[in-house]
Parts: sequence; C-alpha cells; structure tokens
Amino acid sequence: MSLLVVGLSHRSAPVSVLERAALSPDAQVKLLQDTLAAEPAAEGAVLATCNRIELYADVDKFHAGVAELSTLLAQHSGVGLEELTPHLYVHYEDRAVHHLFSVACGLDSMVVGEGQILGQIKDALATAQELHTAGRLLNDLFQQALRVGKRAHSETGIDRAGQSLVTFGLEQLSAGRAVEAWAKGKKALVIGAGSMSSLAAATLARVGVGEIVIANRTQDRAERLAEILTGGDDTDVVARAVPMDSVPVELTRADIAVSCTGATGIVLTAESVAAAVEGRTGTPAAVRDEASAGPAGHLASTSLGTEDGCPLDLSAVQGATGFSVMGEAAVAGMDAATLEQHAAWVDKGTGTVERRDSRRAPDTDAEVITALAATVATIGRIPERRRPEPVAEAPRPAPVLALLDLAMPRDIDAAVHRLLGVRLVDLESLADASADAPMAADVDQVRRIVSDEVAAFGAAQRAAHITPTVVALRAMAADVVANEIARLDGRLPDLDDKQRGEISQTVRRVVDKLLHAPTVRVKQLAAEPGGAGYADALRTLFDLDPETVAAVSRAENNTENAKNRGRA
Repeated sequence: MSLLVVGLSHRSAPVSVLERAALSPDAQVKLLQDTLAAEPAAEGAVLATCNRIELYADVDKFHAGVAELSTLLAQHSGVGLEELTPHLYVHYEDRAVHHLFSVACGLDSMVVGEGQILGQIKDALATAQELHTAGRLLNDLFQQALRVGKRAHSETGIDRAGQSLVTFGLEQLSAGRAVEAWAKGKKALVIGAGSMSSLAAATLARVGVGEIVIANRTQDRAERLAEILTGGDDTDVVARAVPMDSVPVELTRADIAVSCTGATGIVLTAESVAAAVEGRTGTPAAVRDEASAGPAGHLASTSLGTEDGCPLDLSAVQGATGFSVMGEAAVAGMDAATLEQHAAWVDKGTGTVERRDSRRAPDTDAEVITALAATVATIGRIPERRRPEPVAEAPRPAPVLALLDLAMPRDIDAAVHRLLGVRLVDLESLADASADAPMAADVDQVRRIVSDEVAAFGAAQRAAHITPTVVALRAMAADVVANEIARLDGRLPDLDDKQRGEISQTVRRVVDKLLHAPTVRVKQLAAEPGGAGYADALRTLFDLDPETVAAVSRAENNTENAKNRGRA
C-alpha cells in the first residue's frame, strides 16, 4: 500500500472555485466513508480548511487511486470533475509526506508561518480516528506531521515570517497603520464561535479593542467564548454574547466585524451592510460606479455630449457612455476625413481647421531644432514641453465600517466591495496581498527540517513494513523449537524437569543467536531506499506462509489503531 493525496488549495485554484468546493462537516464524513468503500483505498483522512481541501488515502494502485479520489472529491464538493480537475494536485509516497509536513509547518499556508494549521491537522486526524478510517499509516503520518510542525515553530523563527490569517487580515484593514493603534478602543462584532472566530476574538482583544460582541447560532458557545475573553488576565476587553438575529443592530454599532461561520450561504448581504452604514452615518451608503472607475479607483470623464462645435455625430457614439469624445473609444471606426477634422478640433478647438494647413515649414523646424540644441548645451537636458495633467481622484469617504471575512464559502457578499465607506477584506484579497509578503530567512531552515523528517519517516515506515515478516519468522522458529522439544520428550522420557528445561533453553538460545544478526541487519537494510524487497526475500528463503505474515500485520494494526483512538 502507498500514500496518496489529491487536493486543491489557494495555490492551485482561485478562491471562487475553493468557495464552491468547500465541504461541510457532514460532507467530510460522507467523503471519508465513501473513500473507504472505494476499492483502491484502505485508509482515508480529509484536511479541509478555509484555503485547502485535501483527501489522503492509503492505496494499492496509483492511477486507479488518483481517478477514484478525484471523482469522490468532485461528487462531494458539488463541482464538476471536468471543472475541478485542472485545479487538482497529486502527491504520492515521499512527495505526499513532504507536502503534509510542509503544510504542518505553515510553508504552504496563505500566510507563511501561521500556526493555526496545526489545530486543523489535529482535527482531521481526530475525525478519521472516530470514523475508524485512519489505520497505521495515516495515524503515524498525521501524528508525525504535528510533531514536525511543533518542532519548526519551536526551533526556528518561522513565526516571524508570517502570522495567522486574522492578524494578516487586520493588517490589511488598518491600511498601513499599526494594528494596535488602529484598533484601540474600537467596538468589534465577531460572527461565529468556532476555532477561527475564537482566534479572531482573542486577537482583537489582544490588539486593544474596547468591546467584542459574539454572535452565534448556538447561544451557549457564544456565551462561553465571551466569558473566556472577559476573564482573560492580559486584556481588559468587555465581551458579551448575542443571538444571530441581533447582528443587523450590532452592525450599526460596530467599527470592525469579523465573520467566519459554517454557513453555506451569505450571512451579511450588501443590503444589510449598506443599512448598517446608513444607521451609523444617517445617510444612505453610496455605491462606487465600477463601470466608470479607472484602475486606481479614479472616475473616467463623462463629458460626452457637452462639447460645443465637435464635428462628431454625438448620437452615433452614445454606446461609448462614460468616455470623453476626446478618448479613443469615441473615435473608433471613424473615417479618415472625419478623424482628421476631429483631431483638429481637439487641438485647436474648432472643426474647420485642416491638419495639413497647420504643418510647419522646413525652415520653422530647423529653427526649433537649433533652439533645442542651444538649450541642451546650456542646461544639459531637453526641457519638458508638456507635463501630464494630474488625474482628479473621485471623492471616497473614509471607511466607517471594516469587515473581515474568513469563511469558506464566503460569509459576506462580495458586492460590499463597491460600498463607499466600507472596507472589506476577504480570502481573495488576502491571497492577492500575501503574494508579495516577504519570506523570512528562517523558512530555509524549516525546509531543511521538513526534508530531514521526511527521510526519517520514510526509513521508519520501510523498517515497519518488514516487522510482520520478522515476527512471523521468529514465530516459525519458536514452533520448530517447541516441536523438537516435544519429540525429545518422546525419545527421552526419563529426563527430569531441570534437564528438560536446560535443553529447551539451550535450543532457544541457539535459534535466537542464529536469527539475531540477520533480523537486525534486514531491518537496517529495509529502512534504506529500495529496501522493500528484503521482506519478500525473507518470506521466500524461509518459506513463510503469507497468511501468517498478513495475520501478524493485521494484529499490529488493530492494536495500534485502538491505542491511537484515545489520542488527538
């Protein structure tokens, strides 16, 4: 059997696809159950976070495994296989181990170095253990991934390379100001009381907000979170819990709102946010006209129809609404004569001057060139004859409401981006911002840790693979000794117990010494790359019953699984 992972993340798929492919807790359970029912898979685990969906499995056939896991992901995510396939990645055996260890260290996160992924890996393992879909391989893999992640955070400065999505999101909302200075004394609304929402609430309390309101569908969880925040020794924040139907009212009081629920639909619509802004300011929230906005948010000229003396037939260019008649969109397709008249009108303010009459004579050009040469000799450069006119920025009010959407699929309507007076940061904008985030030097050290741990894990798995064969060999040897001692009793019935014991112990010592060196050496060889064949060699040389080896392996797996179900 071999480890296989098929998945998609913010690195392989746009947020819009991740959003549609997000798995609810019930869908994750069904996916795991169907994975184990599939023929190629013997074990399975799902790692589903706000920016990744990955299915891990122990398979006996690579190509069949990839096809089956891809199909299962498509079925349970609701995204068609043809649409999903271009965004999927596949890792196999050592590469799959390397991938999970990198994920556990935060190297593959949207914000490099964030530590909350460790809790998500732990949850994935716990779910697989509860459903009995994690056998020895995935138990060992995920538990080792947790240890590698903790080692990376304790031995390096990877935490300095990045931070949690919450902190990174708040930095984007603060727009360059120190988060503590920006957040101090503000009122915050946190929608949801799960792990990410709890992290958001704790982070807001730490950076100095004055009040936090927790809204959740389960009132008890919201109240527990509010009690934890209020009872913290390191903050003096005031926290309280409210039901979900109080969100519209609380939104009119909040300066910051963070949403991360498990809802499959929109929690905050653009209309509800606009109503909240109106409730705060007393005036309706204006909507930015995206169609007429330039790349930097500047509004394009809308002077069409106001130019006196323009030679164009204005009614013929009404399709270019939002553009000036001086712009290229208005003159597209114009015949040469009209275009020349239009150019003359733009330059001179009249449509009657012909361009050929305005050309300079050669003598005039020579005078201009001579004057320019003299100027260059005097000041050392050619003076600019015309500077571009500054573009007037469209007035945009300072944000009165900051929104952070950490949910997948999104909780807050993307149309909120167009509301003046509101600043929305969501996973899509965080992905864009994090693309330029600097990488710390400690990342290289973490990568070395990951490489070393992958090699060690592979050696341990290869060594473990031969253990059932060695156990079966020793069991066969013990049976041989027992049978020979029984035959000796029949031939020498007069032996007393002491003599019989001495003979039995001597024979066992001889067998143990003969087997010790080969079994120790075969474990060492099996741990090396390409060492899997030594188990087959032992079975062949000693004519071991394959079913006996398989029975030993099953017994070890059952014992290991029972022990692991009590962890995580």
